[in-house]
Amino acid sequence: MDEPKESSPPAAEENLQSQPPAALDPGLTPVPPPRLPDHPVHAVFLGPDGLRVPWRFLLYIAIGFAIVLLLGSVRHFWHPRVQLWESLVGEAEVLIGAVAAAFIMARLEKRSFDAYGLPRRLAFGKLFWVGMVWGIASLTVLMLIMRGAGLFYFGGLAIHGTRILKFAAFYALFFLLVGLGEEFVARGYTQFTLTQGMGFWPAAILLSAMFGGIHLFNQGEVWIGILGAAVIGFFFCLTLRRTGNLWFAVGFHASWDWGESYLYSVPDSGGVSPGHLLQSSFHGSRWLTGGSVGPEGSVLLFVIIALTWVAFNRVYPEAKYSG
Repeated sequence: MDEPKESSPPAAEENLQSQPPAALDPGLTPVPPPRLPDHPVHAVFLGPDGLRVPWRFLLYIAIGFAIVLLLGSVRHFWHPRVQLWESLVGEAEVLIGAVAAAFIMARLEKRSFDAYGLPRRLAFGKLFWVGMVWGIASLTVLMLIMRGAGLFYFGGLAIHGTRILKFAAFYALFFLLVGLGEEFVARGYTQFTLTQGMGFWPAAILLSAMFGGIHLFNQGEVWIGILGAAVIGFFFCLTLRRTGNLWFAVGFHASWDWGESYLYSVPDSGGVSPGHLLQSSFHGSRWLTGGSVGPEGSVLLFVIIALTWVAFNRVYPEAKYSG
């Protein structure tokens, strides 16, 4: 018959298990398990919040560009015979590409699309219409200054009858697409993402410089017009900062371009649009008139933007952007 084995008293055993290792042996210090170092490739692409900012920025650009190319390929089979309609479809493609790419990135980043500057609940609300008033008013002040200095003349009507309303409506739609597309590309997802990496104003300076540089591809553009576009873009960054979204900037952008191309019938970034309202003309130095670039190439533009900046700063003094 087997002899019974000795066993520790239950209380002693329970007391033994409850003591930490250091209590069992005062010379023994607990050592955490070794942590394997991250792979170098992971460190380049991934950070504490997932994909790093530069790669998110480039991925967004790549997705948007791919979508625009795809839409352009589809348009190849439906080629509008009228150049104006083709231009309008082209602007729509840019807008669709920019917005669709942002929706994809929103899913990847697990956040709402509204965080990128165009909250849907505020679409075409008060800020949009106020921005439109500011845009057309700022341009009108510039054109009246030029007229008073003998640099600009309105001339007579270039179109008549129902064509006035038709072209007015067409360009209203056209420049709405331009305002939405260009603002979202330059100050939507891109501004939100770069703000997380470098801060709001450094990102605003970089994107405004890029916005001006894009105008290099416009026929008839000159360096002062590129600088003017960059300065306007920087002002739009201020409106984003103070209003919290892009709707003011979209309205301003759309009405400014509509006023240039249709209402006052002057060159816009180097081109004169067909179907414009007036037979207007410039006279004088291109430094003052903008020449082939139009008002955006005039040194007077910087005066108007400075005055508009001061006025906007007083009306909207608080920063509301949460990017």
